[in-house]
Amino acid sequence: MRRFRDPFIPCLVAVRFLTRLPLPVATAASPIEANPLVLGRSALCYPLVGLLLGAMLLLLWLGVAGLPGEPPALATAALLLACWVWSTGGLHLDGLGDCADAWVGGLGSRERTLKILKDPLTGSMGVVALVLILLVKFAALASLPATPAGASILLLTPALARAQLLALPLTTASARPEGLGAALSDRLPRRSAGWVLVLSASLALLIFASAGLWLLGIALVGIAGLLLVLWRRSMLVRLGGFTGDTAGALVELTEAALLLVGVLCANGG
Repeated sequence: MRRFRDPFIPCLVAVRFLTRLPLPVATAASPIEANPLVLGRSALCYPLVGLLLGAMLLLLWLGVAGLPGEPPALATAALLLACWVWSTGGLHLDGLGDCADAWVGGLGSRERTLKILKDPLTGSMGVVALVLILLVKFAALASLPATPAGASILLLTPALARAQLLALPLTTASARPEGLGAALSDRLPRRSAGWVLVLSASLALLIFASAGLWLLGIALVGIAGLLLVLWRRSMLVRLGGFTGDTAGALVELTEAALLLVGVLCANGG
């Protein structure tokens, strides 16, 4: 029985870490508590966790659309966004807020920036960043077209964003010698991670192509890659590497960008 369950333990750890889903704890509840081998393997499941989140949001969207009458777009967007934030526990939003405070308050100093990143309190720039990112998401969700394009965007945005959590440690060193980022960077199965990223991008393109939206799929995958390059460059200049907070910020930036560009392209034909 233990042999049968072992292959699923990294996936359980990934789901428990990235979501609030009430799954049983087969082993450690999060990568921080997991042994190094499980930690590295759990990262390979991050895009799959994102796909699970996207499927949940898509089912909620379709369920609301199936109600009698025409559900208000703003109310639907509010429900989707609330479910999205709750399902992740605001994990990545916390990283975005910390990064906004650190990038502005760090004054170009690596030591000061790292110190602010460790501060559990959120400053004024963090609040501004959180309000803006949630506003962009809300507006994009309210404008989501009731078409295969809208369904594909909602399904795949969380998956592509969480693929960034795999691409970042694969391409970037940790800014600190300790912590989750350093452990993940050291224990990540790099060859497997590369294949998972290729499969994730290929699956996204296949789903978009099946809906006749292959150009939109290429555009969104390309935007995710561009954001990775730009944010990675900023992290290297300021910190010399990545941290858990900067990884979370990348997820939020990717989700907002993909939703916004996807909706603009889908509604523009």
